[in-house]
Amino acid sequence: MNPFLNLGIRHDIVNAISELGFENPTPIQEQSIPVLLTGSNDFVGLAQTGTGKTAAFGLPLLELLDFEENHPQALVLCPTRELCLQIANDIKNYSKKMNNVHVVAVYGGASISDQLRQIRRGVQIVVATPGRMLDIINRGAIDFTGVKYVVLDEADEMLNMGFQEDIDNILSTTPDTKKTWLFSATMPAEVRRIAKKYMDEPFELTMGTKNTGNANIEHEYYVVRARDKYAAFKRIVDFNPDIFGIVFCRTKIETQDIAEALIKDGYNADSLHGDLSQQQRDKVMKRYRERSLQLLIATDVAARGIDVNDVTHVINYSLPDEIENYTHRSGRTARAGKTGVSIAIVNAKELGKIRQIERVIGKKFVKAEIPTGFDVCEKQLFAIVHKIHDVEVNEQQIEQYVPRIMEEFKELSKEELVKRFASIEFNRFLDYYKNAPDLNAPVEEGRSERGERGERGERGGKSEYTRLFINLGSVDEFNRGELLGYICNNAKISGRIVGKIDVKGVFSFFEVPNTEAQIVVDNFKGAEFKGREVRVEISGEGTSSNRSGDRREGGYRGGDRKESGYRGGDRREGGGYRGGDRKEGGYRGGGDRRDGGNNSGGFRDFSGKRREERSGSNDRKRRF
Repeated sequence: MNPFLNLGIRHDIVNAISELGFENPTPIQEQSIPVLLTGSNDFVGLAQTGTGKTAAFGLPLLELLDFEENHPQALVLCPTRELCLQIANDIKNYSKKMNNVHVVAVYGGASISDQLRQIRRGVQIVVATPGRMLDIINRGAIDFTGVKYVVLDEADEMLNMGFQEDIDNILSTTPDTKKTWLFSATMPAEVRRIAKKYMDEPFELTMGTKNTGNANIEHEYYVVRARDKYAAFKRIVDFNPDIFGIVFCRTKIETQDIAEALIKDGYNADSLHGDLSQQQRDKVMKRYRERSLQLLIATDVAARGIDVNDVTHVINYSLPDEIENYTHRSGRTARAGKTGVSIAIVNAKELGKIRQIERVIGKKFVKAEIPTGFDVCEKQLFAIVHKIHDVEVNEQQIEQYVPRIMEEFKELSKEELVKRFASIEFNRFLDYYKNAPDLNAPVEEGRSERGERGERGERGGKSEYTRLFINLGSVDEFNRGELLGYICNNAKISGRIVGKIDVKGVFSFFEVPNTEAQIVVDNFKGAEFKGREVRVEISGEGTSSNRSGDRREGGYRGGDRKESGYRGGDRREGGGYRGGDRKEGGYRGGGDRRDGGNNSGGFRDFSGKRREERSGSNDRKRRF
């Protein structure tokens, strides 16, 4: 007997999921389905991505709803288009042997008129992203007064994306008698608050320890100089010839840049981010699912809902701004009980964040070494050998060509023939990795080779960047991403060359390459903001140009370093380099919590010149 029958799922549904390959329920399904089938409890389910949460709530919904009636009875809210489509398609597949089941996916980026048409024809289950769902509600085009069940899937990510207000407005249109089921991979305080607000004594089920990572995932990190990050990344990929991976970046610009560089370098790669149209996103995902893409370069939000089997590696090209997002990223691999590897490429200043992630996921990272050029060539050679050895020969088709082939090779010995076949690809790697340098950063824990302040060596060596002062800050309603855009527009420079941005209260600091510093200062002359003169000057730190004649950055305008300086500036409000929102490791100051934003301090180029990753955002909420 199929184990799903024992859970209380009826035959026609079990027959459908059996054809989909469902043999045994996952732990979250086994524990949650009997509870949800009672239909009498609010529910909180905590489990990692890839553990089968969609079936855990989708199968009970199909059991509990009355499909003789064609009005909305269940609403599933999720953060992204991809996840919305994934859930809707899964539920349709589960119900393919049932009659009169109507599921509508409601999401931005697609025709709203088509979605409205489907709703008017009758629907029992609505799967939606909050932004588009609210648009349809505001048009008066849907009636949720008969909704019996609301599912909040990936609740933590919806809150991270700023959908709290939208969720409130949507749920206010549903009856108080409904049951709310919340599923999440992590349980931060924000999710705990939403559970308290919308639920009445919910049944809580936690698979494993809260916020922990999948036990089948190995976590590795590589420490490199920022200027070597892309070269190190390519070497890691080359060292894994059979890689089928997802590469996570912090911003849309970074995502696009890396994908374009990989394509130029001959890799099967493409990008997935929020600036793509739905048609473009669907095309990229189709190629990835068909494995014609080896590497998918994605932002956090765009990758939500990617349910692709056999992903071997997740590579964090940039660590996420939110620690919890690492759990979601790494959960793209090792799905359905398989194993996988999650890799982080970091510089010395980010080692502290690795330790924070370890505490959150409850697993230790293994420090790995960037392979040498020789190691990569050896790995590639034997990958070619194995491919030749294991290739399937189509005897019928190739038979007619064998005489000509043998004639061509008649002067070659077996040994010479083997060498030549192996060298077809091997020579390419030999040429590329000839005299390849060591890319591992020679650092101790928590320190870089240039001193405590990290790779740019603000104190420990000559910096490649100049630190500039600007008399605009958070009181002018600037965050890092918005200030980056303002600087680029006025200074006429690319956001990719801008380094660290520290937004204080009434002023800020930002870094540009030494060669661009004076140009930026000159281009800002005469600039105004809301009728006020904008001043950009070279910062006193590390120079002799400070107005007060000393090097106290916090004393730039006469203040004391203790009160507003580089090390302690506005620490209570997360203002300084050392103090920025310390509870999140200093990474929440301005990182885009949706899709990375349109501005980036990103990269300069991919030729080995310095490219320090930087996050930026214009806004933390996105309509889907």
